Amino acid sequence: MGLLNKSKKKKPLRTTSRGTGGSVSAQRPQQNVKMPPCGSNCPSGNRIRNWIAAIAQREKMGVSEEDSFNQAWHMVVDTNPFPSVMGRVCPHPCETNCNREGKDGAVAINAMERFIGDWGIEKGLALDKIADAEPKTDSVAVIGAGPAGLSFAYQMARRGYPVTVYEKTAKAGGMLLWGIPFYRLPDEVLQAEIKRILDLGVELKLNCKIGETISVDELKAKHKAVFVGIGADQGRLLRVPGEEGPGVWAGTDYLYQINNGETVDVGKKVAIIGGGDTAIDAARAARRAGAEVTILYRRTRTEMPAIDSEVEDALKEEVKIEFLVAPVEVKRDGDKVAAVVVQKMELGEPDDSGRRRPVPIEGSEYEVPIDTLIAAISQQPDFDPLGDLGPEDKWYKADEHGKIRDGLYCGGDALDLGLATIAVGQGRAAAEALDAELRGVKLPKVAELPVIGQDRVRHDLYDAKERAQRAHRPQEEWLSQAEKEIDLGITSVQFLEEATRCYSCGLCFGCERCWMFCTPSCFSKVTDGIRPGHYYNVKLDTCDGCKKCMDECPCGYIDMI
Repeated sequence: MGLLNKSKKKKPLRTTSRGTGGSVSAQRPQQNVKMPPCGSNCPSGNRIRNWIAAIAQREKMGVSEEDSFNQAWHMVVDTNPFPSVMGRVCPHPCETNCNREGKDGAVAINAMERFIGDWGIEKGLALDKIADAEPKTDSVAVIGAGPAGLSFAYQMARRGYPVTVYEKTAKAGGMLLWGIPFYRLPDEVLQAEIKRILDLGVELKLNCKIGETISVDELKAKHKAVFVGIGADQGRLLRVPGEEGPGVWAGTDYLYQINNGETVDVGKKVAIIGGGDTAIDAARAARRAGAEVTILYRRTRTEMPAIDSEVEDALKEEVKIEFLVAPVEVKRDGDKVAAVVVQKMELGEPDDSGRRRPVPIEGSEYEVPIDTLIAAISQQPDFDPLGDLGPEDKWYKADEHGKIRDGLYCGGDALDLGLATIAVGQGRAAAEALDAELRGVKLPKVAELPVIGQDRVRHDLYDAKERAQRAHRPQEEWLSQAEKEIDLGITSVQFLEEATRCYSCGLCFGCERCWMFCTPSCFSKVTDGIRPGHYYNVKLDTCDGCKKCMDECPCGYIDMI
């Protein structure tokens, strides 16, 4: 994978292979696949190492560049039908514990995902049904055409089930469509990836409100099972005096209006309350309307849950942020908003979120003159139309597969507020569980592999390489061309080079070190059936237990047992 430095490495002394009496160690090498930290941190369950290996090891496997791209794309969409979308909006937790981070930066997995997703759209690649999947008669309903619902619909359709998605708005996409500005996620990209799911035979009913267009009883009578994937599109206001009336918006409502093509007059000065992604998106949208924007956040920058790069871009667009303040009143001049009164805060002990709790400072109130206030503090789904399909409490209580009871599953914001990539993974998990339920079989257990950490990789055996950086539209165009995408991704040259930065943690990539350093010649090269992780066979009868192979394996694939 990553280019190995073979030039100056001395052979290690065989200091642990024999006891003082000269006896040979009973330990023998074993090739054991382990879980890479990227894969263990991916909520959608993507096999990241595998699809990167398809690119990085293409020449060893005798595969052309285009064919390797095709293989990689199909591996990605096996668990995530939205690679172009997630390559733009996912905060990439997969990169958080990348073993390469300590050397020269984590592998740019998210940028690579976007590239392969865009490549799939450009090539017109289609999603496939699972091989040998028989057509089923059990019809399945999906409430909500967001990431959870569409992920579930895709996984059920590829297993042969007839699926109908009921969406209350005029367009599919859910909070991906209505909650994210187009300069971050172009609509044509989202709709292209949705179309592929519909092309599998998924039926989409738009402007179809449960409880109005179709009753809950009709829905249950028509379908064998129901998946609830509604988004948290109901924004909460602040519960402070003066907020009721014109000029005060919930963040989700404001973004919905913008993405629906409507013009919202926010005046010259806008205050945004909150520190999450919705707050940042609303702030940057208001800047594009020509307003001066100030974010008021009750904690500090350290506690802001918003994606850090989005915060940085907002600051570049001259969005101001005032920390350690919270609103206590909205003042009006007649019907119009005139100011928001805020109170200074200080941080106390951590609360249930793990962040330090903001504590009001007595007598510290002051006014911030504004024309519009946008509250982006929290949001929740509207469960009321679901009747007896709705949760008994504020949120659904489901098992690890999203099962509420037989024939009723859920995922995404219906379970709790979370990332879009979490919703995608929950949709897939629910589909796998419901498929097993409808077929009357047990859900197969997935073997839990140990996650390979820093102590098992040899950083020194990989050449240092600069991490790929995404290109961006010139900053002077960001506000003047409001809906044009800012992040332009990486090039094909960067994509190919970035693939070679992957350590292939826990899986052989054919570096040859075990073969080169093994004196008894235990390792022989595979000639037929070469594939990632399968480059060498081991002959244990010639092994003397010297451990050189394990010590020299850069990716931690070899253990001594």
